[in-house]
Amino acid sequence: MSVQQKSVDTIRIISAEAIQKANSGHPGICIGAAPIGYELFAEFLKFSYKNPKWDNRDRFVLSAGHGSMLLYSLLHMFGFDVSMDDIMNFRQLGSKTPGHPEYGKTAGVETSTGPLGQGLGNAVGMALAEAHLAARFNRPDYPVVDHFTYCLCGDGCLEEGISYEACSFAGTQKLGKLILLYDCNKITIEGSTDSTFNEDIPTRFAAQGWQVLRVDDANNLLTLRAAIKKAQSDLTRPSIIICKTEIGFGSPLAGSADVHGAPMGEENLAKTKEFFGWTEEPFTVPADVKEHCMKLADAKLDAEAQWNGMFAAYEAAFPELAAQYKLFMRGIEPDFKKMEGLFDFEKPEATRTSGGKVLAKISEMMPNIVSDSADLAPSTKTELKDTGYFTPENRLGRNVHYGIREHAMAAICNGIQLHGGLQALCSTFFSFADYMKAGIRMSALMDIPVIYVMTHDSIGVGEDGPTHQPMEQLIGLRSIPNLKVFRPCDGRETAAAYISALTQSSPTAIILSRQNLPQYEGTGLKALLGGYVLSDCEGTPDVILVGTGSEIELCMGAKDILAEKGKKVRVVSMPCMEEFEKQTAEYKESVLPRSVKARVCVEAGSHFAWYKYGGDCGEVVAMHTFGVSAPAKQVFEYFGFTKENVAEKAELSMQRAEAEKQAAGAEANE
Repeated sequence: MSVQQKSVDTIRIISAEAIQKANSGHPGICIGAAPIGYELFAEFLKFSYKNPKWDNRDRFVLSAGHGSMLLYSLLHMFGFDVSMDDIMNFRQLGSKTPGHPEYGKTAGVETSTGPLGQGLGNAVGMALAEAHLAARFNRPDYPVVDHFTYCLCGDGCLEEGISYEACSFAGTQKLGKLILLYDCNKITIEGSTDSTFNEDIPTRFAAQGWQVLRVDDANNLLTLRAAIKKAQSDLTRPSIIICKTEIGFGSPLAGSADVHGAPMGEENLAKTKEFFGWTEEPFTVPADVKEHCMKLADAKLDAEAQWNGMFAAYEAAFPELAAQYKLFMRGIEPDFKKMEGLFDFEKPEATRTSGGKVLAKISEMMPNIVSDSADLAPSTKTELKDTGYFTPENRLGRNVHYGIREHAMAAICNGIQLHGGLQALCSTFFSFADYMKAGIRMSALMDIPVIYVMTHDSIGVGEDGPTHQPMEQLIGLRSIPNLKVFRPCDGRETAAAYISALTQSSPTAIILSRQNLPQYEGTGLKALLGGYVLSDCEGTPDVILVGTGSEIELCMGAKDILAEKGKKVRVVSMPCMEEFEKQTAEYKESVLPRSVKARVCVEAGSHFAWYKYGGDCGEVVAMHTFGVSAPAKQVFEYFGFTKENVAEKAELSMQRAEAEKQAAGAEANE
C-alpha cells in the first residue's frame, strides 16, 4: 500500500474513532470524502501551518460542516495546532474540535459551517475578495494577492436554495479561482436522494457559467489530481468537480443513511478497520504517514517564504501601494473626528438619505469598503458614487450588484469579511431581512463586523402594503446574540450608528426610514450609549416616553401636548437596545429611573421587545398585526401612531402608576 493511500485510510479511521468515542457525529462523509480532503491538502492547498492566517494562503471551506472530523483529521496530520487530545475530545465542552467547524476556535478553520449552503456562499465571497484585492494591488511580476478558494460540499448544500443564488452569481462574475468539489454520494438523513434530488447537476452548472468536471471514482487519487489541475487551468470560469463517492466506504453500513449522522458502533468500526487492514492502536497516526504529511506541510512553508521575499521587493518598488495593502489587511480604523460635516444635518430627511451621505463621507476615508446590494442600492442609498460596479471587466468596482439574491448576498458578504482586507456592507429593504436571517446569524456567531443596512423600516412604507411593511423583523434581529440593531431617529443618530458599526468587531444592522424625519437638538454621539435622554424636564418626570426611529417625532409631539396640561415629561431615544444594555446600572437608572413607573414605549414594529422598559404600569404603542396598504400618513393614523394617542396612553400610564402608589401607601398604613 502506498503512503498516500495509507494517509487517506488514516483520515478515515481517526475520524471514525473520534466520532465513536464522542458517541456523536457524521462518519459517512469523513470516510467517503477522505480522498478529496487528502488530495487537496497534500497536492494543492497553499498554506502555512506555522502561520495559519498568512494573507496569501488558499482558502478551504468545508460547506458540508457536519463532516468536521474530516477537517480536524487533516489539520492534525498536516501540522496545525490540533492535537490528538483535541481529536479525542471531539464534540466535548470547550474543545478545539466542536461538532461543526467554528471560526476563531480552531487553527485552519476559515469559517463556521453547518447550516448547509452557507459555506458555499462564504467561498464565493472569499473568491470575490481575492479578485478585487488582486486587481487593486497586483502589479506585473508582483502577484501579491494570488490564491484559490476551494469548497467541499455535499448533496444537501446543493439542495438548499442558497446554492442556486450563490453559484449563479459566481458564474455570472466569472470567479475562476473558485473550485467546488461536490461529494456526490446521493445519501441524506432520510435515505437515497432518488426521490428528492435527481436533477442534472452538470447541465445546471454549465448553464450557470461553470466549468464542469467529473471524477467517477473519488478513491482514484490520480483522477482527482488531474481534475483539480484542470480546474485550476481555467481562470475564466468557476469550476465544479463532481466526485462520485460512497458514503461510509469500506464499512458494513456503506451506501446507507445509517452511516450519515450517527456513530457506526464498535462492531462496525472493527469491521471497517478490518476492511482497510488497519492494525494500529486507537487514535494513532502511523509514523510513516505522519512523516509523509509533515514533509509535505514543511515544503509548503516555502510558498510563504517566497511570498515574503516577493513582497519585500514589491514594497521597495511600490512603497505607497504596499503601505495601503498592509492597511487594508490590518483593517482601516477611520478617524471620525477628521470627517468634516459628518453630523451636519439641518433639514428633515429620511434616515436612508442621511445614511447615504454618511456612507459617502466614510467611504472616502475607507477605500476598503465594498457596498453590496440586492438590486436596491438606488433605494437604500448605499451606492458608492464614482467607484463603479464589480464585474468581470471591472474587478476594481466597489459596488457589488447581486440581483435579487438576498440569501446568498448575506453569506457572500460573510465570506468577503472573513477573507480579510475588505469591509463588507450589505443592503436591502428591511422586510427582506428574513431572507438573510441565516447569514446575519452566522455573522453574529462568528463575531465578524459585517454591516447590514436595511431601509423602508416600518408601516411608513405605505402603499406597498403588508408584504413590504416589516413588523416582526426588529424583534427577530434583536433576539440574535451579538448583533447590534440601530434604529436611528435622525441624521446624527445615523452617523453614530455607522461609527459604532466600524469601531467594534460584532455585526451591526442599521434600520433606516423611507419617509422624512425631523432633525433634533441633542442627538449625535450620545446614541453610542444605545439609549439616552433626548428631551428632559425640570425635576422628576411624571412620565417617560421611550421611542426609536420615526416614532421619536410622536414622543416629542406628545410631550408638547402633556406639557400644556402641566405634566413633566422626559423623552428617551433608544436607537440600540443592545448598546444600552451594556451600560452601567447607574447610567441606565439615570435614564430610566425605577421611581418613575409611568412610561410609554413607542415603535412601529412588534411590541414584544418593549415590556421590559415599559414596566408594570407602562403602555406600549406598537404593532400587534400586519400592516395595510395605504398612504403612510393614513397607515400611521389607522394603527394609532399619532402624538395624540401617545399622550393619551401616557395619561393612562400615569393614572395606573398613581393608583399603584396609593395602593402601596394604604397597605403600608395597615
